[in-house]
Amino acid sequence: MRDQRVERVADILVDYSVGVKERDLVSIRGSYAAEPLMIAIYRRCLERGAHPLLRATVPAAQPLLYRFAQDHQLEYVWEPEKWYVENLDVDFSIISDTNTRQLSKVDPARQVLAAKARRPIFDRRMERGASGELRWNVTLFPTEAIAMDAEMSLEEYEDFYYGACLVAADDPVGEWKKVAERHARLLEWVRGRREVHLEGEGTDLYLDITDRTFIPADGTSNFPDGEIFTGPVENGTRGVVSFTYPALYGGQLVEGIRLEFADGKVVAASAEKNEEFLIKTLDTDAGSRTLGELGIGTNFGITAFTGEILLDEKIGGTVHLAVGASYPETGGVNHSAVHWDMVCDLRRGGRVTVDGETLVENGKLAV
Repeated sequence: MRDQRVERVADILVDYSVGVKERDLVSIRGSYAAEPLMIAIYRRCLERGAHPLLRATVPAAQPLLYRFAQDHQLEYVWEPEKWYVENLDVDFSIISDTNTRQLSKVDPARQVLAAKARRPIFDRRMERGASGELRWNVTLFPTEAIAMDAEMSLEEYEDFYYGACLVAADDPVGEWKKVAERHARLLEWVRGRREVHLEGEGTDLYLDITDRTFIPADGTSNFPDGEIFTGPVENGTRGVVSFTYPALYGGQLVEGIRLEFADGKVVAASAEKNEEFLIKTLDTDAGSRTLGELGIGTNFGITAFTGEILLDEKIGGTVHLAVGASYPETGGVNHSAVHWDMVCDLRRGGRVTVDGETLVENGKLAV
């Protein structure tokens, strides 16, 4: 029996998030565990006259690549991957891990090698996304592994997840349009301002946002959604930030991250767990020690940390920062093979001020 919540998510993704049209070239990527959602999206794309392509993956293959591949194999990029990034109209990516820790023992240097080789594809994807040529969406299909990270049963996680997607509403799309209206008010408030100050336990960080654009995340590129974000001025970040929650990147979990910035660069970095991976990732390329994103979570339906950044960065009243590539549509010009989001929870005694005026205090929006 079909889970009607999956069907409703597919409706939102196809018609609201990316607006699939006749003759669109559509890629649908995810592990075999996400088959119900992949098939639901696939059927709707066919019904709308598009050309959908299912790109199902076998999760167990990736650890084998890093274990057995020679360097030239890690650096090899298949020609179809280059074709996809230049020609797709729509790209759905579905997070559906069956083991979120399967890359934990991989040598970080091997992951960095593979990431560097794929940077041209990553950069081109960002460019086409910013220009509107490529409509992309990252979403999630609940699995046992993702539920375990959230310390929930699968049934509990499904209820939590679909609740964050607002699919129980009589008009889910109408609810997401209301989110867009709230974001419009926030964007009007921050427009033309110059400096953001983050304050909290272990955090005292200044970010220059002069002439940068805040983007509303209303369920188009991520689903579920709920944030506003921008690309800080590349040489304008200074101070220190301590990240409350563990940060997962490339299958590696890093805990207790502390970063110190001067003139926009990370000049000191430490972690309580997996510090070697943190340092090697920050040393990936010239842009990986610079902030590419500042985001403020606005989804107050996501109340608990789950270990999945798609949801955690949206937690209402939190802030997330990403080292590495910036989104060109924000005005950011930082380039890197890395884009690593980390969440700073300022809901207990923390504050975000913009040009001296309070935007968030103790996790509550003042606007």
